[in-house]
Amino acid sequence: MSKEKKGVYTGKIEQDADGNFFCGPYLLDYKYTISNFKIGDEVNLKTVIENPSDISYDKYPKKSRVFFLANDKE
Repeated sequence: MSKEKKGVYTGKIEQDADGNFFCGPYLLDYKYTISNFKIGDEVNLKTVIENPSDISYDKYPKKSRVFFLANDKE
């Protein structure tokens, strides 16, 4: 069984009026995003979990903590 490298979802990093970073319907981990990416970067979400935050759950029921640049050519 082969594991796809593509990931769960591909899209651009955006920020909402509340300061949350998101990609499509998925909330992105704030600290990880702020230290590794910028708004507009295209990323592949590797994993998606249930959003543990009561504050943003209604808007983003799913969250990703593991993602990487989609055009990363190393």
